[in-house]
Amino acid sequence: MRQHGVGAGVIVDPDGYIVTNAHVVDRAQRIRVMLSPSTTSCNTSSTLIRAAEATVVGSDKLTDLALLKIEASHLPTLAFSRDRAPRSGQLVFAIGSPNGLQNTVTMGVISSPFRQPDPDSPMAYLQTDAPINPGNSGGPLVDITGAIVGLNTFIMTNSGGSEGLGFAIPAPVVEFVYESLKKYGHVNHVDIGVMAQTVTADLTSGLGLVQDWGVVIADVMPSGPADKAGMKPGDIVVAVGGHTVLGLSAFAAALYQHPSNQPLQLDVQRGTEKLSFHVPPHISSEPVDTFRGFTDLATSHIERLGIFGLDLADAPSPIRSDMRSERGVVVVGNGRGFDAAETGLEPGDVISSLNRSSIESVAQLRDAVALLKRGAAVVLRIERSGRFQFLTFQME
Repeated sequence: MRQHGVGAGVIVDPDGYIVTNAHVVDRAQRIRVMLSPSTTSCNTSSTLIRAAEATVVGSDKLTDLALLKIEASHLPTLAFSRDRAPRSGQLVFAIGSPNGLQNTVTMGVISSPFRQPDPDSPMAYLQTDAPINPGNSGGPLVDITGAIVGLNTFIMTNSGGSEGLGFAIPAPVVEFVYESLKKYGHVNHVDIGVMAQTVTADLTSGLGLVQDWGVVIADVMPSGPADKAGMKPGDIVVAVGGHTVLGLSAFAAALYQHPSNQPLQLDVQRGTEKLSFHVPPHISSEPVDTFRGFTDLATSHIERLGIFGLDLADAPSPIRSDMRSERGVVVVGNGRGFDAAETGLEPGDVISSLNRSSIESVAQLRDAVALLKRGAAVVLRIERSGRFQFLTFQME
């Protein structure tokens, strides 16, 4: 799916929305989706297609998920599993393009339904022994009914090939991120202003904790939601929303999927005292996420530059106040197609001029770019992290 590389994806919406791993398409100049014969036999945009150029609707770094869009309709889709939670020993099939071999299916079992390879990372995965190799990333892990139970993401290996240690993002997380990216172009992350760590035997012994499981609060941000609610460093969170929390991954998942407009209930062990707090969450998102919530993908795409843009005048006032530019176009994301130039633009950049002509709107920028001939020299004046600079490139 990326230039000079191969990955996999899952069609989750008949109108051409595809979920894959963010690292599969990260920094890709051209994203080309190859559809299998069974897929192209369906009615797609009135013509049968074998390959389609895709744009990135949005991505989420925390989960390593991205949502792509191709111009097609009535595509067959895979459904997310609605059955009981995955269990050890359950038969599964991994689908992908290992080493470029398209539509490869391998079989195995779920080795563990809950695995946290990095204790300091909040992400938890399904572990499977179904053979997974480079090129499987972004492909589905399905059960015997064909329903998605996970999205294949990475392997642990010493040889570079499959050693039976494959990991997939659980289906509920994939579905949640897909729905958020499709609706908003970004994923809101609930933040309560704490630094949390999984309780370990060493922490229990060194800090004299009363239990050896749960999540210990290492830091509480002054004047943050948790601080205002009365939480303190050293508190051990044992439940969120009435559900037991055994470690950081469960704690993060509870925050991740919690409605942003409802207080979060945390049950805490403080020494020998049991306490309960109701913490109003704060929504945390990157600046580009905030921009994306104000964009219309259909009108914000500037195809020849491979970007999605937003008029600076339409950006939220708190964000405009942090910028030196008064007019221009904010780059809110990448959407590079085949003919897009390698510009060097990054999300958050503000374009204020093109070849000595001032730029104040997306429409103006699109019109100016449309007049440029292939091979023409282009100079953009941009603001990046509060500093102005020039970007130069040749038009493709």
